[in-house]
Amino acid sequence: MLSILGSNHRLCDGLSRRDLLKVGALGVGGLTFADVLRARAQAFAPTPRKSVIMVYLNGGPSHMDMYDMKPDAPVEYRGEFRPIHTNVPGMDICEHLPMQARIADKFAIIRNMRFRQQGHTSPELYTGQLTGNRPSIGSIVSKLRRDAGVIDSLPPFVSMGDGNHVPSPGFLGKAYETYQPGSRAANLGLVNGVTREQVGDRRSLLGTFDTLRRDLDGGRGSLQGMDAFTEQAMEMITSNRARDAFDVTREPQNVRDLYGRGTDYLLARRLVEAGVPVVTLTPQNYNVPRDRDCNGQWDHHDHVFPCLSAILPAYDRSIYALLTDLHQRGLDQDVAVVIWGEMGRTPRIGAQRGTVGGRDHWPQSGFALMAGGGLRMGQVIGATDARGENPRGRAYTPQNVLATLYYVLGIDPVRTVNDHQGRPHYLLDDREKVAELV
Repeated sequence: MLSILGSNHRLCDGLSRRDLLKVGALGVGGLTFADVLRARAQAFAPTPRKSVIMVYLNGGPSHMDMYDMKPDAPVEYRGEFRPIHTNVPGMDICEHLPMQARIADKFAIIRNMRFRQQGHTSPELYTGQLTGNRPSIGSIVSKLRRDAGVIDSLPPFVSMGDGNHVPSPGFLGKAYETYQPGSRAANLGLVNGVTREQVGDRRSLLGTFDTLRRDLDGGRGSLQGMDAFTEQAMEMITSNRARDAFDVTREPQNVRDLYGRGTDYLLARRLVEAGVPVVTLTPQNYNVPRDRDCNGQWDHHDHVFPCLSAILPAYDRSIYALLTDLHQRGLDQDVAVVIWGEMGRTPRIGAQRGTVGGRDHWPQSGFALMAGGGLRMGQVIGATDARGENPRGRAYTPQNVLATLYYVLGIDPVRTVNDHQGRPHYLLDDREKVAELV
C-alpha cells in the first residue's frame, strides 16, 4: 500500500490530492497516504484481526519430490528421493524435510490440487484467475477491511521477494497496490533534513487551511474526516511503529537463530504480528550448486534432483521456524499460512522438451501446504493417482484455497467489487472452500 506514497496520480475512487500533501510541496515522504485512508473509510465494517502469509514458491515446486511421493511407482516416476514418516500417521514426506516431519500435526497437505497455467507469470495464485486484470487477495483485503493495517500505522498489504512476481491491484488501481519494502522502505521515514518538529509545524499549517475550507464550505463532516485521515498518515512517518515492524534485528538472537538465513520468513511473522493482514513472500533460494542449472527459484527442469537436494534443507528450516514460531506466540489461530507454487512437475522423468533426468511443467497436479488460521491441521487432503499424474476424484483449485483464506479473513467471497466501468465482479467464480479444513 505504501508504494503510492509520493505519487501525483489520482486514486481509483476519483479522490483528488491536496497540493499541500504532495512530497514535493511538504518534503515529507508519507503524507499522500492520507488520501488512501479516506478511500478506506468507505469500506465495510471491521472484522476480527486475522492475517494471511502466502509463501509462493515460484517456478513450480515438484509435488512428486516433496509432499506427494510415489515410492511404489516405476523408477521413471518415483525419482531419487525416499519418503520418511511424520508425526501424523499416514503422512509421509520427502527425506530432505525432516524438520517439517516433526511438526506435521501443525499443517495440512492438499495433494489433489489442479492448476491452469503453463508458464510462470500468471496471477492465478493471487487472484484465482488467469486473465481479466483481477485484484489480488491482498488488494481485496485492503479495500474491504477497514482494520486493514492502517489503523496501526502499518500498510495493509506487503509483498517481499522476487520483483517479477508482485501481486497486482488489478482494476482496483494504485490505491490498493502492495507495499514492497525492498524498493520503497525509505518512505516510512522522514526525508533528510526534515525533523519531527517541522512535521508538527506543517500539521498546524494544514489545520489552518482546513479551518479556512470549513469557513468557505460551511460544512464540517467530510473535512473533519479529512483531518482524521491526515492524522493517521502523519502517524506513519512520525512514529517508529511501522519501521520497527520491518526491522528483524529487533528480534532476540535465539529467534533469529531459529530462522537462520530465512530472514524473509521472520519478517513475514513480524509483520502479521504487528497487524498487517496480508503478507506475500516469494523467497529466493540459496546454496544452489554453481555447476548446475539451478536458479534462485523452483524451475529446475533437467537438474531437479541436485537442485532440490541443495535447497530443500534451508526451505525445510524456514517453514519449520515459521510454523513453530507462530505456535509459540499463540498466533496460529489468527494467522493462516499457505505454501504453494503455480504448478507441479511432470510425474514422468524426462517426459518433455528432451530432458534426460528432470521434470518439467505440470499444472495437472500439485500441492498446497496450509497451516494455522483456526483450520483443521494434521491431515492429508485428497490424493493423486498411482503415478502422481492427476488428482483422484474431484480436484481443488487455487480458487478453493483463496476462498478458504477469505473465510479466515472474515470476507465473504460472494461479495462483489466494481471495476473502472462500474461493473461488479465476484471475488471468485468458484467460492467453495476446502471442506476438510473448515
